[in-house]
Order: sequence, then structure tokens, then C-alpha cells
Amino acid sequence: MLCDICGKNEATVHLTEIINNEVTKLHLCEECAKDKASEMEEHFGLAELLAGLADFGGKLESDEMTKLKCPNCGFTYMDFKKIGRLGCSECYTAFKKNLAPLLKRIHGADQHYGKAPIKAQKAAKVRDDAQALRASLQKAIELEEFEEAAKLRDQIKELEKKLENKRNKEGNQAG
Repeated sequence: MLCDICGKNEATVHLTEIINNEVTKLHLCEECAKDKASEMEEHFGLAELLAGLADFGGKLESDEMTKLKCPNCGFTYMDFKKIGRLGCSECYTAFKKNLAPLLKRIHGADQHYGKAPIKAQKAAKVRDDAQALRASLQKAIELEEFEEAAKLRDQIKELEKKLENKRNKEGNQAG
């Protein structure tokens, strides 16, 4: 499908606009999508949208908010609220407490796996499950619930075996 605006490039971004109950679908290439995003940001103000979403959860006291600062770039949380962008990758760590609920509302999850094939996403889920089971195993051992610990150990081994089998399959297919 070609871009609705330039008609030259392959459409990779698909937008649905609803204005006055009228639905318009746009299929755009990356370049036209960037132009459209700039236009929308000017028109609607991305910073205000993100700031509104950021305040939707528990509000910070203004004094506390002004003190939040990235140690790497010096960007403040108030700067983020004003322009809707972070200063550097370390800002995610510096503002983690406040960004986590915002990102969860926007993306529907608080863990980001990036764009990856479904196989890789499933493998990441299995790794996360194994990690959660390891934490439960540690708790069971501390509480001296050894039967439960044995069950958890077996579940972990089963998950690790699944991961190893997937790695072997992928290695055989690549070679």
C-alpha cells in the first residue's frame, strides 16, 4: 500500500482521525508520518497531553517535582512536563517513579521488550516467568516450605528446558 500523501513510498504508519464524528484513515510512509506528527504536535501540543497523563495518577507536590533532576543531563521533571521529551536515556532512571505509571497507561505495560518477533517476545516472557518462580523459590526456602520449593524448582527446570530447546532449534535453523 502506498502513502496517501506522497503516493511514492510504502505506507508503514496507519492513522485513524476522528474529527466531529467523521472517521478518516491515513496510510503514511515514515517521512510523511514525521511531518504529520510535527503538525499534530503543533496543533494539539504533545507536551500538554503527556503532562496531563503524567498528572493523572498521584500528583506530586510542586516542591518535590521541582527537585527531581537527572544527574546525567540536568534535565528536570518540570522540563519533561513542559516539552514532553526527556533529556537523555538516564532520565528514565531518574524519573522512574513518575514515568512508570505514565508509560503503563500509554503502552498498557510497564515492561518494554521493543519490537521483536513473536518468538523473541515469547522467550522473554518465559525468562520473566522463570525469574518470578526463582523469587518464589527463594521465599519458599526461607519459609522452609520444602515441598513447595521442590515444585517450584521443577517448574523452573521445565521453563529453562523450553528455553534451551528453542535456542537449539533456532541455532539449527540458522546453521
